Amino acid sequence: MVVLGNRGSCAQPCRLPYELYENDSLLDKGYLLSPKDNFGISYLPELIKLGIDSFKIEGRMKTPEYVGVVTKFYRKYINLVLENKNKDTNYIKDLINSKLDIKNSNTFLSDKEEITQVFNRGGFSSGHFSSEANLDLIFKEKPNNMGIYIGKIININQNKGHIKLKLEDTLSIGDRISIDDENYTVSELMMNNENFQSLDKENIVTIGRMKGKILNGAKIYRISSSKLNKSISPTFSENKEFKKIPLNGEIIIKENIPITLKVWSNIGFYKNLEYTAKLEIIPQIAQKQPISKEKVHEQISKTGNTCFEFKNLEFIMSDNLFLPLKELNNIRRIALEGLQNLVINKFTHNLKIKKIETLKTISKTHSEKQSISILLNIYNPEFKYESLQNIDKLYIPITFFLNSKYIERLKITVSKFNTYIYMPSVLKDNKINSINFDKIIKEFNIKGFVISHISQILKLQKYDLELIGNYTLNIYNNFSIDFLKGLNLNCYTPSVELSNDEIINIIDNSNLDSEIIVYGKIPVMTNNYCFIGNSNKCYKNCKRKCESNSIFYFKDRLNCKFRIIPNSILGMTTIFNNKTLSLTTKNLNPNYFRIDILDENVDEIQKIINNIVKTA
Repeated sequence: MVVLGNRGSCAQPCRLPYELYENDSLLDKGYLLSPKDNFGISYLPELIKLGIDSFKIEGRMKTPEYVGVVTKFYRKYINLVLENKNKDTNYIKDLINSKLDIKNSNTFLSDKEEITQVFNRGGFSSGHFSSEANLDLIFKEKPNNMGIYIGKIININQNKGHIKLKLEDTLSIGDRISIDDENYTVSELMMNNENFQSLDKENIVTIGRMKGKILNGAKIYRISSSKLNKSISPTFSENKEFKKIPLNGEIIIKENIPITLKVWSNIGFYKNLEYTAKLEIIPQIAQKQPISKEKVHEQISKTGNTCFEFKNLEFIMSDNLFLPLKELNNIRRIALEGLQNLVINKFTHNLKIKKIETLKTISKTHSEKQSISILLNIYNPEFKYESLQNIDKLYIPITFFLNSKYIERLKITVSKFNTYIYMPSVLKDNKINSINFDKIIKEFNIKGFVISHISQILKLQKYDLELIGNYTLNIYNNFSIDFLKGLNLNCYTPSVELSNDEIINIIDNSNLDSEIIVYGKIPVMTNNYCFIGNSNKCYKNCKRKCESNSIFYFKDRLNCKFRIIPNSILGMTTIFNNKTLSLTTKNLNPNYFRIDILDENVDEIQKIINNIVKTA
């Protein structure tokens, strides 16, 4: 696992294998972080009726076939919903479901089978769309394309290179199949010693020309369908004509005046825009063959590989005039480029250039001795935190203020320190709206909040307490700091993804109090999922292991351990890095050094504090 996911450097740790432990007992193993792909078709009616205008299809690092199938699939069902938008939502859902399993004549697959064939990780999931607990979010058996199961090998003839199986789905010449993660192309398909191009399920067939280490009883998956690929490939071939923007045009070719071409469209971004191109070319009286309306129409309509096509073209022309065809090409090109530039200029964001204040203009004061902030990621009621020395600020996660078993012990701890509520990086609206902050602030004499998401500022600034920006606000530069200062933040924490030099540069060029995390295990993931209960929400039959005092962790293929903290109150799981961040305080000049505590006891915490105080 890595921390660098916010800056485009994600190494896809979610697609790697892990073992899940409770204390020293193995609970589970496999690709435990690998979610199935979302299948959002059933939710299109609700989403469209909410007013959503655009849907994103994830296609990074996928094949052209995948993009073609999935785009076609969603376009079809979005259109279906739009055509029936005024009807009852359940009626539209039933209509969608009735069409999903209809076989397509060119591929012999239904729409749902096509999208499953082109890519699936053990099927699909409804993700987090539903209000019900999703117990089918993760597929731990395999992190990449699973394909469609077509049968199990019942006999092998190694000498001939033949494998026999009973088909559970259609198989054709040219299909790609997977056997124990080895891929093969079907080049010979036989039944009763007769060759076939394609055979349906239930048939007992032989696949020929199979080489390599293949075991009897192995499962076979079709990972690519030749018929499906052939049906979708024309949509991305080089010579394919794509959907174009319909244009209206008016061309004026008259004696003794320059020619003009006005173009406009009535759809999409081009609505209410028009552009008139003008050439300083005066048509001449024809000596031999005058230009005709038909020839003008032919030349102007040659929009080629542009995104436009003329649907209506009006002519204002005098008779018996001559005009070189190249001038018609020129004026068409100028008109189309002009219309396109109008759209670009209209919808391009004009960002104002802002100069960052130089060091000479910043009036910032630093304390001679930096103060110490402590975050208790875990509050252990058996620990006497009140004995700790040299702490200026104590951060305690909101969860512990919401759990009755911590309340009395918390009151003793917070009475000794300036205490701040540490907000999680993800907190759903229904949860934050249910928290009685007024009661907590009064009961525990809270001095402020650590803000972990920008939305929390608007919710909490009304209490007129100190607001500290957490590193999860992704503060990488002084533009961010200036913006947050305008939202009345009192202090900020630079991103942990910055280098020492970058941190020094930001702090030295800012006029807002700063805090740097110099010690602790940093969260690498926050998941809306419980890996202990295998669900994205609590459910009735869950064993509630998360409420025990057990220590949970993932172990990866390098035997690195990643601490897991499930949180049933907030419905989130935090995964912490296996390595402890430990920065040298040399050359760092923030207002606060922050220490993040996970499993350290009181004596260990005090030693860390003393070391920071000594070296600062």
